[in-house]
Amino acid sequence: MNLNRLIVLISLFFSLFVTGCEDADVMLAADAGLDAVKAITLTDESVQSLAAQASRHSDHRNTIAPSDNRYSRRLQKLTGGNLQTDGYTFNFKVYLTPEINAFAMADGTIRIYSGLMDMMDDSELLFVVGHEMGHVVKKHINKKMRFAYAASAVRKGAASLRNEIGALAGSQLGAFAENLLNAQFSQQEEREADDYGFIFLKNSGREPKAAVSALEKLATLGNNHSFLSSHPAPAKRAKRLEKQI
Repeated sequence: MNLNRLIVLISLFFSLFVTGCEDADVMLAADAGLDAVKAITLTDESVQSLAAQASRHSDHRNTIAPSDNRYSRRLQKLTGGNLQTDGYTFNFKVYLTPEINAFAMADGTIRIYSGLMDMMDDSELLFVVGHEMGHVVKKHINKKMRFAYAASAVRKGAASLRNEIGALAGSQLGAFAENLLNAQFSQQEEREADDYGFIFLKNSGREPKAAVSALEKLATLGNNHSFLSSHPAPAKRAKRLEKQI
């Protein structure tokens, strides 16, 4: 589903459930409609500002490895802590958790979970870092931020109905929409991010085969794993990169 189609669905939602409803909070519904419009016109600068806020929120909710921690020292050795390339200043930190995950924000924030670091050797980890950087440079994250902003319009629109149906929508529809809009990157986006990570790995003087072995390890997690919910089909991606080698 593209963004314009989503906005149409939001408009239909308001026309069916909000317009003319005596139990609707008109100001909240209007605010929701404004969010839907903003989602279309959100600039890259606004996206980066929102990403910075989201990054701070995430950092607050997780345990960040201190600078003298072995995970931080390892990531610092691989990335330098801050890296300027392709018009972005990337910043890297480690979340201390056994979960296997990593994510990037549109402002250049890269967060690596210690569980993922335990799973990868240095070269494999560097490929994953480069892959996440690729999602930023190719502006895949920007699109996701715009979808998330549009989702907030659905949540506000649902919350504007004060009756029992509105309460149900406010508690469940928002979470559903958010999960839907945080769905997998497209195959094309994954290929672009993989190619960026592959080149990043080679330019760092590392063995390119590490990109393949990293993806093969991720493939063992199973399709329902949280990391693979947004980064699909690692086995197929590994085979594609292996052909390039």
